[in-house]
Amino acid sequence: MIYPWGDTRRFHSCAAHFRRLFGCRVQKLSVDAGFSCPNRDGTLGRGGCTFCDNSAFTPSYCRSGLSVARQIDEGIAFHRRRYRTASRYLVYFQSFSNTHAPLERLRALYDEALARPEVAGIVVGTRPDCVDERKLDYFARLARERYVAIEYGIESTSDATLRAVNRGHDFAAARRAVELTAERGIAAGGHFILGLPGESDDDLVAQTEAIDALPLTSVKFHQLHLFRGTPLAAEYAADPARFRFWTLDEYLDLFVRILRRLRPSLVVERFASETPPRFRCGPDWGAVRNEGLWQMLEKRLEALDAHQGDFFLSLSSDNPQNPSTP
Repeated sequence: MIYPWGDTRRFHSCAAHFRRLFGCRVQKLSVDAGFSCPNRDGTLGRGGCTFCDNSAFTPSYCRSGLSVARQIDEGIAFHRRRYRTASRYLVYFQSFSNTHAPLERLRALYDEALARPEVAGIVVGTRPDCVDERKLDYFARLARERYVAIEYGIESTSDATLRAVNRGHDFAAARRAVELTAERGIAAGGHFILGLPGESDDDLVAQTEAIDALPLTSVKFHQLHLFRGTPLAAEYAADPARFRFWTLDEYLDLFVRILRRLRPSLVVERFASETPPRFRCGPDWGAVRNEGLWQMLEKRLEALDAHQGDFFLSLSSDNPQNPSTP
């Protein structure tokens, strides 16, 4: 069966999306350009998000003491050893909030990345409260010539949850940032954490409607990781009953419920994540790699004869006025 996104996989995969877009395999490579976040540097507060340890997600070749060009060189060398079929690269400004600086500094960094002939475009990770219309206009100009995506850490649609983890913004700020980005023809991504304290399985499934209503191009989900030394790890040590950790089978069941409600046009870049064991505390799934997780998800969908958006399409046809209908 050919699904609405144009292939036989049961979800709208990132790899297939980029092959259609670029005509070849592309690989993201991360750089750390030395940014901070407004809830870390005193602009909004101190300490950052209670769950965050950015080093747990940062590749070994990605070091803020090196220039962007040097990190790209080392990243390309790393990925050529690991993924020999990649011929073009997307430079992923990943660490912290990569628009939390004056526009002049942003221009210099992004121009440095785009000067490389192997670089097809940039992906900019940031917070919803770290963009404005002037910066987005700049990205829109870039996007006329090169691939540009802005990935927002949204984390949850619940304002109570966002307050509890010290985000420093509400969901309305995320909605506005995504809308302003999409209005300019820039690809917009959203990151969400599943398992933050106070959110039930039914809450996480129900928030899919709000996610569908955002004009996002792509989504990333991952299960909550507890990182050593973070405020959230201390909260867990003090009161573990407040936290929900799934077995792998339970998590697959939950994500299938979410995926079936996601609109088919959304590209699913990730549904779970792996991090080095030395950073983690609390329950985890052991040595399960992302490739294995994707295979398990596909087998679960096949067993149910389910696919991304089959419930969304059913609900949309029952209610043509559904605001989340694309």
